[in-house]
Amino acid sequence: MKTNRIKTEINQTNGRPAISLLRACLNTCSAIRDGIETVKEKILQQHSKSFKGGERFLKLALNEAEALAWQTDYPHLVFPLLAAEKATAAVNWQSRQTTIRQDRESAFAA
Repeated sequence: MKTNRIKTEINQTNGRPAISLLRACLNTCSAIRDGIETVKEKILQQHSKSFKGGERFLKLALNEAEALAWQTDYPHLVFPLLAAEKATAAVNWQSRQTTIRQDRESAFAA
C-alpha cells in the first residue's frame, strides 16, 4: 500500500522534483560515506605499524568512531578527529598491555 502512495505522489509532481531530491540525497550520503571510508583507510594505514598483530582492535576502534560520528548531524566533520583519537587511544592501550605482559614475564622469571 505504501508503494502505491509513493508512486502517486511522484506522479503528481511529474516525477521530477521528488526523484531529483532523492538522487541528491543519495549522492550526498554516498559522498559522505566514501569520504569516511577514505579517512578510515588512511588512519588504519598510519596506525597499523604500531599494532603488531592487533589490527583487529584498531579496526574495532575505527568502527566505533564511525558509529558515533553517524549519530551526529555532521558525521563527515566529526569522524576524522574522533577516529584519530580512538586510534591513538587503541595504540596507547596496546602499548600498556605489552608493558604489563613484559613486567609479568620478568617477575615470574626472577
